[in-house]
Amino acid sequence: MVSNRGMKAGNHDHPHHDHPHHDDHDHDHDHGHHHGHVHAPASFGKAFAVGCILNTGFVLAEWLFGAAAHSLALMADAVHNLGDVLALLLAWGAAGLARRPPSGRFTYGLRGSSILAALLNAAALLVVTGGLAWEAALRLSAPEPVRGGMVIAVALAGVLVNGITAWMFMAGGKKDLNLRGVYLHMAADAAVSLAVAIAGAAVLATGWNWLDPALTLVVSALILWSAWGLLRQSLGLALQAVPAGIDAARVQGLLAGLPGVAEVHDLHIWAMSTSENALTAHLVMPGGHPGDAFLRMASERLEQGFDIHHATLQIEVAATGAACALAPEHVV
Repeated sequence: MVSNRGMKAGNHDHPHHDHPHHDDHDHDHDHGHHHGHVHAPASFGKAFAVGCILNTGFVLAEWLFGAAAHSLALMADAVHNLGDVLALLLAWGAAGLARRPPSGRFTYGLRGSSILAALLNAAALLVVTGGLAWEAALRLSAPEPVRGGMVIAVALAGVLVNGITAWMFMAGGKKDLNLRGVYLHMAADAAVSLAVAIAGAAVLATGWNWLDPALTLVVSALILWSAWGLLRQSLGLALQAVPAGIDAARVQGLLAGLPGVAEVHDLHIWAMSTSENALTAHLVMPGGHPGDAFLRMASERLEQGFDIHHATLQIEVAATGAACALAPEHVV
C-alpha cells in the first residue's frame, strides 16, 4: 500500500499487535482494544461433538434398516447423513483452525479456513443431493416394494436426530457462514427424513411404491435450491467479495461524512473468516492528521453499523487524492 502517512484504526480484543501484517508498513499505528465481537465457532465445540456422535450412530442404523426395508430413500438418506458427518468434521476443524494466532507466514492466522469449509460443504451438499435425485429418477421407472412401517419409524428417528443437530447450530448460522453450512446440512437432512416418513405412510395407505422416489425428487429439488445460495455466498467470500449484508456505497458514505474527510479512495471490504470482516481505505484530510480519537471513533462506527471488525485507515494530507497512486477507481 503506497503511503504518505497512515494509522491503523482498530479496536480488537487482543492485548498487543495481533496482526503482524501491519507491522511492515511505514505507518504510525493506533490500536483501540474494546471490540465486543466474539469468534462464533469458539462456542460450538460441544455442539459439533454431540452432532457428530448422534449422526454417526444414526447413519449406521439407517443404512441397515434401509437395506432390510428395500427403501432407496432410506438408504440414500443414510448416505446423505454420512456426508453431513463429514461436513460437521470439516466445519469443526475449520472453526478450530480459525482460532489459531497469526504467524509470519499466515499474517491473518488461518481464519480463511472457515470460508473454505463453507465452500466445500456447499459443493458437497450439491453433489450428494444431485446423486440422490439421479438415483430417485432411475428408481421411478422400476420402483421396488417398500416396507412402509420400518421406513416410517427410522425416518422419524432421523427427523429427531437431524432436527436436534440443526437446532444447535441455528443461532450461530445467522452470523457465521461456516455454521450456516452445517445448519443447512442438518435441516436438509431433517426435511429428507420427514419426506421419507411421509412416503412410507403413503405407500402403506396406497401401495404405490413409486411415491418413495417421487417424493425424494421433490425434496432434493428444494435442497438444491437452498444449497445453491450457500455455494454462491461462500464462493463470493473466497473471492474476497464484499460480504452479504454490507453495502459498500454506504460504508464509503459514512467515511466520507466523517469530520475533516475530503475524499475516500482505495476502499476494500472483504471477509477474513465467516464471522469477521475487514476494511482498508485511504482518507484524504487536508486539515492534517486527526489523531487517535478520530480513528477509534471511525472504527467503532464501522463495527456498530456494518459489522466490520478490523479496519485499517490510511490518512493522506494532500489536498487531492491525485497524490496517491491508488486513488483512481480502476487501480487495485
